[in-house]
Amino acid sequence: MQNFTQFAPTEIVFGKGVQSQTGKEVKRWGGSRALLVYGGGSVVRSGLLREVEESLAAEQIVYEEFGGVKPNPRLAHTEEGVKKALDFGADFILAIGGGSAIDTAKGIAHGAANPENALWDIWTKKVPLTKSLPVGCVLTIAAAGSETSDSAVLTNEAIGKKAGINTDFNRPKFAIMNPELTHTLPKYQIACGITDIMMHTLERYFIPNQKNQMTDEIAEGILRTVIENGRKGYENPQDYDAMSEIMWCGSLSHNNLTELGRGKDFCVHKFGHALSAKYDKAHGATLSAMWGSWAKYVYQNDIPRFAHYGEKVWGIKAETVEDTAKAAIDRTVAYFRELDMPVNLKELGVGPVTDEDLMELARDATMGGTVRLSKIKELDVNDVYEIFQKASGK
Repeated sequence: MQNFTQFAPTEIVFGKGVQSQTGKEVKRWGGSRALLVYGGGSVVRSGLLREVEESLAAEQIVYEEFGGVKPNPRLAHTEEGVKKALDFGADFILAIGGGSAIDTAKGIAHGAANPENALWDIWTKKVPLTKSLPVGCVLTIAAAGSETSDSAVLTNEAIGKKAGINTDFNRPKFAIMNPELTHTLPKYQIACGITDIMMHTLERYFIPNQKNQMTDEIAEGILRTVIENGRKGYENPQDYDAMSEIMWCGSLSHNNLTELGRGKDFCVHKFGHALSAKYDKAHGATLSAMWGSWAKYVYQNDIPRFAHYGEKVWGIKAETVEDTAKAAIDRTVAYFRELDMPVNLKELGVGPVTDEDLMELARDATMGGTVRLSKIKELDVNDVYEIFQKASGK
């Protein structure tokens, strides 16, 4: 097992009705002037925004609203939020929503704490990030795990680039998590969320030379739990117990717990980010569209690992180790289909694509061909191009 340092400081407030505690949490973590960051009208129509504002008012916390966050959150909109936070004098950024709202809030916090620097320069590490404003969140979608993670992603529309930043400054101070808030989600969003949770775990699981029994057990438990309850929650979003399990799996899948002692490999996320930046597709859907093609391209470099996954997560025991490995890949792809998730580019709604389109995606995923992806099998830009080709059906 590799050396590691564990740091997962986010306070979790979980259960029915806990959004009423938002004001106390903001106050506890030093907030007195909170900028509320959210997406469309769902938090307004549901009454959640009003509940949160009443909770803040009860603690004499002044607040200002900043709505309009979109999926694949935009840099330009986040920069507007930075300006609003500065004009308002915000000392706390509160996200209400899912990963897009939370990532936007993180970006606003970084930008408002460092107004002398361009946010994209901070995001791309041209200038070091040494301070930020505190962030809290009221979670409404179990998916991205941003409520407990050290990561955040923004899309720079001006240059067509989606990029992430990892820093401990991204760790929210608290996460309010009431599974009841997910009951009205469209099934497509639920399915995208389940896919993202699985992928956050899988991209930390398929690492070569494994000697991490405890970390494996945690990851495999998360995968089995989200698969089982994903079926239930997708069929009936009103199933509180199922949605509770999915929500908790989402937080555990992306707080770095399942990478301790081995690291991570977010290769498929790189593919997904390239697709989202070019075609503005839902993040979870880009991952399901690419995972099977990636797995089939690399699995022969670590057949025992894929077979182990098949046995532990899916209960597969085929005649040979390789048959078990291949069956595990097929079973995962079949599960995505159960959730009506795309498993290729055509189903994602991307196409027809030219070879030039596919190479552009490959170059974006590999930072212009300057980096190699994947640890089971090292992938250069031409390998990534071939994987995109497989996903496109060419």
